[in-house]
Amino acid sequence: MAIKSLSIRIDDKLLDQLHFVADYEGRSANSQILVLIRDCVKRFEAEHGPIGEQTGSNVKLPRKG
Repeated sequence: MAIKSLSIRIDDKLLDQLHFVADYEGRSANSQILVLIRDCVKRFEAEHGPIGEQTGSNVKLPRKG
């Protein structure tokens, strides 16, 4: 599996808070973000079923709201 980069824009206060939580958990900010993303995907899959390679970018689920 290839490793890819992702850039995000985040305000200073939220970034400081992320670093605080990551330090508390004994992780880097990058590792903490990966944990949060994995948790998000797990919750999504629990509700909507597994996301697989057959699910391409053309497939659209109705948005919650």
